[in-house]
Amino acid sequence: MYSLIRGTKKKVAISIMTVFLFFAVAGVGFQSQVLAQAENQQNIYATNHFADIASKVDDGVVKVTSTIKMQGTQQLPPMFEDPYFRFFFGDQFQQPEQPRERQGFGSGFIVSKDGYVVTNQHVIDGADEIRVSINGIEEPVKAKVAWSDHSLDLAVLKVETDKELSPIPLGDSDQLRPGEWAIAIGNPFGFEHTVTVGVISALGRPIQIPESGGVRTYQNLIQLDAAINPGNSGGPLLNIDGEVIGINTAVSRQGQGIGFAIPANEIKGIIKQLKEEGEVTQPWLGIAFSQISPQMKEYFNLENKQGVMVIEVYPDSPAEKAGLQAYDIIKEVDQEEIDNLKEISEIIKDKKVGDKIMLKVIRNGNTKIIFGRIGNKPHDV
Repeated sequence: MYSLIRGTKKKVAISIMTVFLFFAVAGVGFQSQVLAQAENQQNIYATNHFADIASKVDDGVVKVTSTIKMQGTQQLPPMFEDPYFRFFFGDQFQQPEQPRERQGFGSGFIVSKDGYVVTNQHVIDGADEIRVSINGIEEPVKAKVAWSDHSLDLAVLKVETDKELSPIPLGDSDQLRPGEWAIAIGNPFGFEHTVTVGVISALGRPIQIPESGGVRTYQNLIQLDAAINPGNSGGPLLNIDGEVIGINTAVSRQGQGIGFAIPANEIKGIIKQLKEEGEVTQPWLGIAFSQISPQMKEYFNLENKQGVMVIEVYPDSPAEKAGLQAYDIIKEVDQEEIDNLKEISEIIKDKKVGDKIMLKVIRNGNTKIIFGRIGNKPHDV
């Protein structure tokens, strides 16, 4: 009997020891996992993580040079403009118009091995010649515009070269959160392949930038505090995995450390179409619209702020042909209620060129049903 009790106690002791060892090992494993995570988080500071990313993508970042030929006359001394001098000698001393050139510089990045390069539309706007400087190629390569869009401020260039190119992968800009790391690479003020680091400050920023002939309006920008300067335009904004999450575009003149980038997802579909079809079609209604503000709600005596307001109808657009007018308030599209700008943009984006569309609008206090068709967006709008 004694030996039986003694054996039982021994088994219980072994079981307790086994349980203790299990939790001890599990605790060590958990502690190791926590330490590994902490170490990974500290790697950004303790190692050359940003330098590794910059080195990895450097061959995919390019410098874009646009040349515009301008007409002008050679400057002559004032005496040649004197009316008495011209009375006796005529215009024989007037020099013929001679072409002059003006160059602009920006950045870009390679997105495919077959030579597609992304940049800003304003970098190549009006250019008579475009050249792209690529690491490993001694002379800049001539490029042609495969696609451009003024309203998105994006352009895709095509270069032909025998050199194997190094495209940079595109990330998912829809997954971004304020506070995440952001790495900008470009050619500010002509200083090639400059790397700056910051964080995502905010998402979905709308801004307007004055330009010759009007104002360029951006609806959905990434705000960041990495240094962005003239010449950075068109360069990649990267996450800590070395993926492009944005296209660096603008800097605020009013504040230090406030830059903006276009989300990378804006260009993904364009690149895919160019690769697969060789051309780009974009569903388009042809309106500029705005969220309904409290002031608009009060002025137009609206019941609520649901819907979007048409600010402008582009000439000869599908919207104009359908009969839409400025200050129409769009409440529904194809019987789907519209609450904000993103919803109507997504509905139009998911349409195909030629698709029918039905709009429920409020005009002068009255409800109207308008039918139209989706068109193909012109590149110069």
